[in-house]
Amino acid sequence: MVISNRAFTRHVGKAQRAANKQPVFITLNGRPAYVLMSFEHYQRLTKQRRNIAEALAMPDATDIEFEANRAVIKARPADFS
Repeated sequence: MVISNRAFTRHVGKAQRAANKQPVFITLNGRPAYVLMSFEHYQRLTKQRRNIAEALAMPDATDIEFEANRAVIKARPADFS
């Protein structure tokens, strides 16, 4: 199934149901940009047998460099008007 990004945002549920049967290709400006598929299909495709919690834990994240700026929050008087 091929669906435009605009149609996808209007019909997410329909795209999710279709993705249970086959991959759904989402286009931007007429070109394939994303693929929506069931997690089971993804596991078969990548031959991964881990569960979703393990996948989200990102055990290989040690080589990702990330430096966050410290947030500065200033107090200001409340406006109750």
